[in-house]
Amino acid sequence: MSHTTLVRHALTLIGLALAACPGAHAENVAVAVAANFTAPMQKIAAQFEQDTGHKAELSFGATGKFYAQIKNGAPFGILLAADDATPAKIAKEGLGVDASRFTYAIGQLVLWSKQANTVDAEGKVLSKTDWQHIAIANPKLAPYGAAAMQTLDKLGLTSQVQPRIVQGENIGQTYQFAASGNAELGFVALSQVTENGKLREGSAWVVPANLHDTIRQDAIVLKPGEGNAAAAALMQYLKGDKARAVIQSYGYSF
Repeated sequence: MSHTTLVRHALTLIGLALAACPGAHAENVAVAVAANFTAPMQKIAAQFEQDTGHKAELSFGATGKFYAQIKNGAPFGILLAADDATPAKIAKEGLGVDASRFTYAIGQLVLWSKQANTVDAEGKVLSKTDWQHIAIANPKLAPYGAAAMQTLDKLGLTSQVQPRIVQGENIGQTYQFAASGNAELGFVALSQVTENGKLREGSAWVVPANLHDTIRQDAIVLKPGEGNAAAAALMQYLKGDKARAVIQSYGYSF
């Protein structure tokens, strides 16, 4: 074997060894994800594992419930909340790393019906009486539910609509109520009913931002994730172009 061939062979082996390094040091991180962020996070997690070798183990639910679980010692490494208040509270209580907090997305509330031509472009359907039920997430647990109630308050429709509210535990269950037809209308996250800027089905009114508090969704590394390479890598990955392209494709801003 010639000297040149030996060199090439050695360089190939070195390249293979370097390529294997990320996998050799790959770690897992348990991530608590706000239900509204389910679809984009599933895509991001798959890309993240492919690009880094690290694995994000995802759990989806209401931010309020996750907070209670974290307080009780749940071993999550990262929280992707549906608000900014919960991560701030977690940091203040010493349950997370304050310096790690950042806004990974700004959510958008939408009034949606599975049926076409049901929700008008100005949301005037809310003041009508020809529908029976509207799905809204629990405002004490889910920021999108709180935003929905703020919207009804601003429109002066709370007392009129209240008797017809079907309450979901989180925004995922709320969407299911509306998608199944158990509720003709639902206040859900824009990310649940659109992709690449297009409504997948039905009819919708994107609620103007001035009708509710900004749904600023923050991420934080929790104490069990401190020093975890996968946690650090995922937080960095969420700030990158690939993740942001996915996030924006589901109707979020930054």
